[in-house]
Amino acid sequence: MFDKNQVIPIGADHGGVKLKAYLVGILTSKGYHFDDKGTYSEASVDYPDFIHPVAKLINEGRCDFGIIICGSGQGAAMTANKYPNVRAGLCWDLEQAKLTRQHNNANIISLPGRFVDFNLAVEMVEVFLNTDFEGGRHIIRVNKIPVIQ
Repeated sequence: MFDKNQVIPIGADHGGVKLKAYLVGILTSKGYHFDDKGTYSEASVDYPDFIHPVAKLINEGRCDFGIIICGSGQGAAMTANKYPNVRAGLCWDLEQAKLTRQHNNANIISLPGRFVDFNLAVEMVEVFLNTDFEGGRHIIRVNKIPVIQ
């Protein structure tokens, strides 16, 4: 189970800044702690600039879980998944948030800031953070994810 004393890095571009602010506000009131990597306005920015800092913390093992958001969630996930120890899953509903943890041992949830209801996003993040990896047959599959050089 997720320890609410852990800090969760969160980053978003202009397409996810409103959702990021909403998540931080609601989840902070529930006892979660965040390291907000930006952006802080709706001015157009390049999503990798705000996703790399989150992914780097996860990749280096300095944080266990992260949240990334861009307009579609796709670019954010693609960027984060360039790191060898990151498994970012794009989630649109509660079942995806649960399964991406249970079956894929995802450590970052990627959200589509322009396409998901904000209250649903809060629920997805809580499901994501509080769902354990099942292990078992899934360990073999997850271990095959990194590129073999």
